[in-house]
Amino acid sequence: MKLVFTPGMGIGPEVTARALSTLQLDAAVTLFGDGLTIGSALDAAGVTYTESDGPLGDAGVCVVHCQGAEPAPVMAIRCAVEACLAGEADAMVTGPIHKARLIEQGFAFMGHTDMVGSLCQADPVMAFAGGSIRVALVTTHIPLAAVPGAITKGRVRRVVEVANASLQGDLGIATPRIALCGVNPHAGEEGALGRTEVDVLEPVAEALRREGISLVGPISAETAFMDARSGQYDLVIAMYHDQGLVPLKVLDFGRSVNWTLGVPIVRTSVDHGTADALVGTGRADSASMVAAIQLAIQIVERRSGLF
Repeated sequence: MKLVFTPGMGIGPEVTARALSTLQLDAAVTLFGDGLTIGSALDAAGVTYTESDGPLGDAGVCVVHCQGAEPAPVMAIRCAVEACLAGEADAMVTGPIHKARLIEQGFAFMGHTDMVGSLCQADPVMAFAGGSIRVALVTTHIPLAAVPGAITKGRVRRVVEVANASLQGDLGIATPRIALCGVNPHAGEEGALGRTEVDVLEPVAEALRREGISLVGPISAETAFMDARSGQYDLVIAMYHDQGLVPLKVLDFGRSVNWTLGVPIVRTSVDHGTADALVGTGRADSASMVAAIQLAIQIVERRSGLF
């Protein structure tokens, strides 16, 4: 198995190095990015590695310094996606990036997921797994005021269908049970608190149920997440970023994994940001990176028919 990593920024190189030290993978590992920073993190974690300017390594841990017109963390994402698309790597695992800082340098995306989708020429779905609940988002990094207009029948259908197929194919859940959140309080209270549920969500949900998807909703978000935590649902579809991420991080921070669905490659990531204040302190927790690596391997093995 060949894995490619983009350790990213802030604590990314540190948690990547510690995770590799903890797991001691039986896989060829290539890390793309700022070679000096990554190398220093690997040295501190006691991970043996080689350096290369070219192809992926065939064994052990290899660091490839990314140089180009774009910042090293962005070039790293590009190199990792291209390696996966070319069949040179089985999966990519990413560390955090500082979006605002990169946007100031010309980064054209709102995050990894958007860039990965663009490079793959696909419409990605942002999802999270690994803890006590799983979540997929209908909208992601957009202003809250823009959310209602972005919740369309086509987008909701896309997210539900992609999530259902991924739970089946990548996690082996034969008949996923999915909860669809409303966007308004109490899922709109039959239109009294908003029409999105009546006009958009209910017609799509009804159609998807007729097509055989086990989908409940639209229901209030608090009900969806409480029931998901008790095991009634395999995944919750949230309408906007904080609706899904607040309960997820309260319950599962450090255990959950950012998982990109709807693209032709396997990509997982940590569930946290760059945490610049923790860089070099030794206090950065590598648990989410460990979980991201483990989920990537699990998906690759399932797709390969190994279990």
